[in-house]
Amino acid sequence: MSDSLIWCTAHELSRRFARRSLSPVEVVREVLDRAGKLQPCLNFLVLLDNEGAKAAARASEERWRRGEPLSPLDGVPTSIKDTTTVKGWPTRYGSHATDESPAVEDAPVVSRLRQAGMVILGKTTTPEYGWKALTDSPLQGITRNPWNTDHSPGGSSGGAAAMTAAGVGPFNHGNDGGGSIRIPAAHTGLVGLKPSYGRIPQYPADSPFADVVSQGVLSRSVFDTALALNATAGPDARDWRSLPAEPRDYTIGLEEGVRGWRIGLSLDLGHVSADAEVRDLVVAAATRFDSLGAHVEEVGPLIEPLQNAFEPLWIGSFATRLRQIPTQLHGKLDPGFRAAAEKGLAITLADYAKAYEARSKLARDMALWHQTFDLLLAPVTPTAAPPVGTLYNSEAFPRWTKGAPYTLPFNLTGQPAASMPAGLTRSGLPVGLQIVGPARADHLVLRAMRAYESASGWTWPQPKVEETLARL
Repeated sequence: MSDSLIWCTAHELSRRFARRSLSPVEVVREVLDRAGKLQPCLNFLVLLDNEGAKAAARASEERWRRGEPLSPLDGVPTSIKDTTTVKGWPTRYGSHATDESPAVEDAPVVSRLRQAGMVILGKTTTPEYGWKALTDSPLQGITRNPWNTDHSPGGSSGGAAAMTAAGVGPFNHGNDGGGSIRIPAAHTGLVGLKPSYGRIPQYPADSPFADVVSQGVLSRSVFDTALALNATAGPDARDWRSLPAEPRDYTIGLEEGVRGWRIGLSLDLGHVSADAEVRDLVVAAATRFDSLGAHVEEVGPLIEPLQNAFEPLWIGSFATRLRQIPTQLHGKLDPGFRAAAEKGLAITLADYAKAYEARSKLARDMALWHQTFDLLLAPVTPTAAPPVGTLYNSEAFPRWTKGAPYTLPFNLTGQPAASMPAGLTRSGLPVGLQIVGPARADHLVLRAMRAYESASGWTWPQPKVEETLARL
């Protein structure tokens, strides 16, 4: 597979399929080969369906030959995060507390990717129950960052991020309940949109975090992100919270720019301290919007510290999960997850209700703020990717100040929010710029993402994965 083909976007692959200068069978064969070579080093997969993927690619090739593709994404390879059900495959959540029983149906996001003709390669790694912004688990081990294998790709969609950043498919499925698309996108130099809550249906809603999780993808281009949203957005009767159908092609209007927009930049949200290098890169990235005709201004404190108000929702949800796990299996859980869950057993109904009141206030405050500002810019994370083996939610890496302080607020409010590459640290690790839009304004966030992406002279950096391959 040529280097140029490895880094092809889904849109580019589609155009080549239509011209018959490239076949889905060729692409899938090469992507499977690349996945097999990189898996021992990066550990991004928990399941690889070689024969199923090849069969799906042959079916796609025949549809393109007849001129009857199911969508522009027909024949493009992707994968599914292992917190999401795929019919016939187990859903392990990175945990010994689950079993290998096959799922009886596809989640809506999976069925829609299939309906678009995409080739599903397998399932990607996640921390246990998606609980943290790093990707390692008792069941599946450590997933590593293609930029530097001594570092984590972030989480919880770390397997999808590592695959995409390593050139194994143009985009891969993830989901985001506190930053789980945006954080790994930032740590691996990718494009990562958390759509508005409910834009893509969430089912089965068996997770305690179901009311903050958005489905999405980690990609290498904004246009691909829009194509994926076209394929997956829309209501599903099984998810009563899913948003009504929006008669919109998300690829249309991407080039309209941001001229005249008023954009707020907050480097701390009022309470977060980012590393100086992260701040500098985010400021430099934000100035691109000035050059595009928008007006960017730093804004004062927006959000009060999160821990006191929202920890009951977090650890209370973990406690709900813990109560579902047989006690004889508690010793096999990630110690950090278990500690947080056991602390959550003391959360009362009054604590929970108070946290929901605070959540309502935060959503209202942000809606009022957006009456003045079209967008909010901020860092995605306070630091670049932490080393593998970092103890999450420890004194060295607390969740509320280093893990997800910039991303979690916008899961609570349900707003669309994205990570875009802001550049590299001096040590060569990517940093992300977060772009946050008003509630349900996914099209405006995508438009801003595309304007930023197309800014003069800017190209996304790529990790030197071939050096990793050479060491294997």
